[in-house]
Amino acid sequence: MKRWGMLLILLAGIAPTPEAGAADPPPGDSRAGFCPGAYADDFASLSPPARDFDGHPEAAFSYCTRNTAVYECLSYGPDGAVKRSRKKVALHGTAFAFKHQGADALLLTNDHVASWPLVTDTQHRVDDVPSGCKKVSESLTLVDDEHDSYGRDDIAVTRIATDPELDVAILKAHADLHVMPWKVGHSSALRERNLVEVRGFPLGAFRATNLGKVISVSDHDEYGDWDHEDFVVDALLSGGNSGSPVLAVSCATGEYELVGIFHAGYTAGSALNVVIGIDQVRDMMNTLKRSPRNHARDPIALDAGTRAAVQAALASGGDIYFPVGSQIALVRSAPCGRLLFAVLPKDFPTTTEPVLVLEDLPAASAGVFGEVGRVWFGSPRGLKAYDRANLDPDAGTLTTRLLEALRADVAGHLAYRAVRDQTASSRQSDDRTHRLATELTRVAASRTDLLQATLEMAERLAPQATEPSGRFASLLAPGAPSPGAPSPGAAIACAAAGAPQPPPRPTP
Repeated sequence: MKRWGMLLILLAGIAPTPEAGAADPPPGDSRAGFCPGAYADDFASLSPPARDFDGHPEAAFSYCTRNTAVYECLSYGPDGAVKRSRKKVALHGTAFAFKHQGADALLLTNDHVASWPLVTDTQHRVDDVPSGCKKVSESLTLVDDEHDSYGRDDIAVTRIATDPELDVAILKAHADLHVMPWKVGHSSALRERNLVEVRGFPLGAFRATNLGKVISVSDHDEYGDWDHEDFVVDALLSGGNSGSPVLAVSCATGEYELVGIFHAGYTAGSALNVVIGIDQVRDMMNTLKRSPRNHARDPIALDAGTRAAVQAALASGGDIYFPVGSQIALVRSAPCGRLLFAVLPKDFPTTTEPVLVLEDLPAASAGVFGEVGRVWFGSPRGLKAYDRANLDPDAGTLTTRLLEALRADVAGHLAYRAVRDQTASSRQSDDRTHRLATELTRVAASRTDLLQATLEMAERLAPQATEPSGRFASLLAPGAPSPGAPSPGAAIACAAAGAPQPPPRPTP
């Protein structure tokens, strides 16, 4: 089942715990029949002042947002020269003002409304923009609607805090905007059949108010970068509604309260839409900063013990493959206790020679995973060796960062396999396996920028047609010349690596 909300999502249900002490209507109150809990099931509980306020201009505190970006895409012409092309894209969503800050107004919306991905890839798609294009400019404004072509009265807004996991962004506009007059409520107090009202801009076309019911209070969103609690409503909503305020009627006061921010919907369900519970957003609204979140994940120490576990896995099962960005990497055991981390080309397995190989040497200190050795940059022609001391500072820093990332990634995949392969199965272990798999997918996607920089560096430093080069397989022999070395005298010796020769690895 797929969802839309500028992005496709797939959710699994985990119920939030209802807040204790939810307000009940006073005894004898005429609204009691329609209020079995904290929030009402219909509009009979709405107070006369709240009804009257909807007719005032100040009641329009939701605004149409327009986010425009330009992406630069690289390609090759018939002559092999690099061609640069640019694509302009725009999306419309909703933001609503919730607070004045001096002469400015603060607004809430979705992160996916306020931010385009830095680089497009399989996890971060942009319509009509190929994968691998880089964002070079972005502007965010408040407009009348998607048809507004008069730019002089548009209101520029800036991002002051974003949380991609929560899919929430706080914006600031230097303008006197109408601000939501209602209290921030408690999404944990919602019950099924509670009435909700959504005020936004469906498709960016016009201002609209949609009504619906809460049909489920339990929905946990772990797709892509997202990781938060949702509830589900049956209001008829559209793409431009992303970022809209979701209001419920308080049984205690008869007034609206903000209970969530709409952010996505099921593609196969015309009235199955998910809302970010406002309880998770309250701290961010108060501090104007992204709130740290404890994901209860066990940190993996990158020490000699973890290295030994990697080598044991390689000895028993051969090479370990794992994703990095949108491509594949592997780690391979080599003589002298060395590890070789390789980033494989985009068209793997059609082309098998790596674009980059990093040598990881056993560390002199027992508390360290390893030390950076030599580097090889490659192309289908083969590999060319470099001494890291001779690389320019940017390339040296980049290769170190990449090796640290690859070490962490392979350790994470081994931890996932250990949990997955446990013989005793339970709901808790299944949940942990699912969360680890989701985290691995998220981490792989987060490597996109690092991968892109690596590919650009490899293209520059790979062997040219007239230069000597070697093959990845030749790195495995302890006495073999280094591929791409200027002379055959640069051999690999166990004594130089500072480690004894390991036992032979069984052939897979």
